[in-house]
Amino acid sequence: MSQTEHKITFGIIGGGWRAEFYLRIAQALPSRFEVAGMVVRDAEKGERIESMFGVRTYRSLDKMLEASDPSFIVLSVPWAACPGYIAELSERGVPVLSETPPAPDLSGLIELQKFTDAGAKIQVAEQYPFQPRNQAILDIVRSGKLGEISHAQVSLAHGYHGIALLRKCLGVGFDEVRITAKRFGSRITAGPDRGGEPQREELIPTHQDIAWFEFPDKHGVFDFTRDQYFSWIRSPRVLIRGTRGEIHNDTVRYLHNFHTPVQTELRRMNAGENGNLEGYYLKGILLGEAWVYSNEFVPARLTDDELAIATCLRKMHDYVNGGESFYSLAEASHDHYLNLLLGKALESGMTVTSERQPWME
Repeated sequence: MSQTEHKITFGIIGGGWRAEFYLRIAQALPSRFEVAGMVVRDAEKGERIESMFGVRTYRSLDKMLEASDPSFIVLSVPWAACPGYIAELSERGVPVLSETPPAPDLSGLIELQKFTDAGAKIQVAEQYPFQPRNQAILDIVRSGKLGEISHAQVSLAHGYHGIALLRKCLGVGFDEVRITAKRFGSRITAGPDRGGEPQREELIPTHQDIAWFEFPDKHGVFDFTRDQYFSWIRSPRVLIRGTRGEIHNDTVRYLHNFHTPVQTELRRMNAGENGNLEGYYLKGILLGEAWVYSNEFVPARLTDDELAIATCLRKMHDYVNGGESFYSLAEASHDHYLNLLLGKALESGMTVTSERQPWME
């Protein structure tokens, strides 16, 4: 069977900034992905997308489904609109890959659980665990090289994204957790944002959220300032500690045996550097002589975030065709629920404790 026959065909509802990530992936990998159509209610925006990416846009879901037969629908709309679309697609029997979070509040998350209980195929596109370096880190954690993990500090993403990665690093599920949090205000020199580079030097207000997550026998620290996503002067950080080693950013320390310490680095391997003529793309990440991440989308020239979203698309295709769940509605609901508790802890200055929810059963 040819690669073209394995092409993953999906639709998109929404035409915003995040939806364009999916369009760029399909454009860069036309033999792997195809956008069957997009629901974009604004006609002018739809015409712009059609011109830039060569995809068909429609003003309603009915029109798109009449004209195409996607394997699943990517839902890339504002929080408040997500639950309604998830309900409508689930009732039609259309598999859904929803952007995060699937609902804005706890009552909305609980209401969505009935669709999973009824057998609807719903997954959520939480891409951070699938970014290349994070996949490499989680591969090392799962390998047992660090021993039993007891502590993780994650400063890579905001809210539910950071919490999802923190839980993955610690290897915890729906365990009870106590959350204590503080917010610290400061100023920073303005850097780039979604609109591009800064046009002048300017000091702007910012804040940093730090939270302590106390799970049974494990402890996590969430630390983030939104400037990190684009800033030239604020960097991501990760620290994971186990009984036999730790990961600190790209440095991995562990014991070969009780009297032989090993220290090595995660090393990105790129094609196209220093005169190499293979093209320009990420090949993978090495730890010593072992590949801890291999890029399945070679030779596409994609950012780490786009590679992670492409992984979600591939996993969604597998899931729809009988494969395993990779980030269920229950997981997404739980991470956003903990994010809502984080907000309460920040606002009240008190320690808050999670309670059992319907998706935990």
